[in-house]
Amino acid sequence: MIESLLVANRGEIARRIIRTARRLGVRTVAVYSEADADLPFVKEADEAICVGPANPAQSYRNAEAILAAAKSTGAVAIHPGYGFLSENADFARTVEANGLIWVGPSPDAITAMGDKINARNLMAAAGVPVAPGTTDPAADVDAALAAAESIGFPVMVKAAAGGGGMGMAVAADADALRTEYDKVRAFAERMFGDGSVLIERYFPRVRHVEVQILGLADGRVVALGERECSVQRRNQKLVEESPSPAVSAELRERFLAAAVRAGEAVGYRNAGTVECLLDPTTGEFFFLEMNTRLQVEHPVTELVYGVDLVEEQLRVASGLAPNFDPDALAPRGHAIELRINAEDPKRFLPGPGAVKTWVEPSGEGVRVDSGYAAGTTVTPFYDSLMAKLVVYGADRAEAISRARSAVAGFEIVGPKCNLPFFAELMENAEFISGDYDTGIVSRMR
Repeated sequence: MIESLLVANRGEIARRIIRTARRLGVRTVAVYSEADADLPFVKEADEAICVGPANPAQSYRNAEAILAAAKSTGAVAIHPGYGFLSENADFARTVEANGLIWVGPSPDAITAMGDKINARNLMAAAGVPVAPGTTDPAADVDAALAAAESIGFPVMVKAAAGGGGMGMAVAADADALRTEYDKVRAFAERMFGDGSVLIERYFPRVRHVEVQILGLADGRVVALGERECSVQRRNQKLVEESPSPAVSAELRERFLAAAVRAGEAVGYRNAGTVECLLDPTTGEFFFLEMNTRLQVEHPVTELVYGVDLVEEQLRVASGLAPNFDPDALAPRGHAIELRINAEDPKRFLPGPGAVKTWVEPSGEGVRVDSGYAAGTTVTPFYDSLMAKLVVYGADRAEAISRARSAVAGFEIVGPKCNLPFFAELMENAEFISGDYDTGIVSRMR
């Protein structure tokens, strides 16, 4: 097992990684920005080093400072968490070139799946279903219009290098496509340094279902079930659950087989997620993208499959066999994750601030992965995620019941908070039925 680990992230995911590392006897090093000096993850690591000011480009995305911190502390491995440098192939290559262990997939796999058009083409060649769309970037508006005419309106206009729900827009007709193409291209150039745009079929009613995969040290790729991620605002997830209430045993088998093929196509190692769109009317599903890192929503898989995914990441990176039987994976019970964000519960606009009160719920089947505590401050420099409230039950009804109680028992005073939204959602007839899609939040608002 790796002896020492630098966690190149912050907040709840840094605490999450540190917790498993500590259980395994792995020494941990935290890196933090000046704005995060008082957060719990800094105190919980065995050692902590400030890597720069609040601006992420000067701290958490500062590859040079993070590598220097690893060398000065004697860390032998780097875990990137999610976001920041987690899907930066150049950083992964630099880590390995400096003789350190990268706790993640190979740089080549990150590169292969980082471009949505390249990823689509690879998946199609591997026999993974992909939605009708362009196989090359739409070089200009005329090319985008030609593609849309072939695919059929409405279409999704997407940044090829995008992720996390960013750089996407729907065009219902040619006039809208002209406008959205220019907007997405400009946004992609500004945010990702790559203005490539692809055009895909848009599904007016669709569910977002993803599969957790793990590439083992011996070369096998296994799938640890699916997660339902259709409760979204602005194409960004708010709630995840496993198993998906929309997936039958037969459909699950097809989902998991396709995800394994996707991982095998790029020689995948470590944890990753194959994201798909599911047409609830026809039962068809299509590859959306692969996230070459640990997902925010990994706890629901952990609870349903009884596997510590961070431990498995470290075992793969150490060349060790998994701490579970890959041939005996089966879901048990039901888990739901609620993303507790510092944002307005109606319009979902960010609302950072000092945390005056922080009381977490507890009890059977309740887990809280948090990044803050009373006396800390949610600053405007980073993502608004404060904590993940995860509940587990013998079935979906019990999980929802426990979620209601846990939401009611979670008290946060100071920053704005979306807990009232979750209280509303847990009483929503559409959500309770399990027959919902990505439009559920807009219908509630």
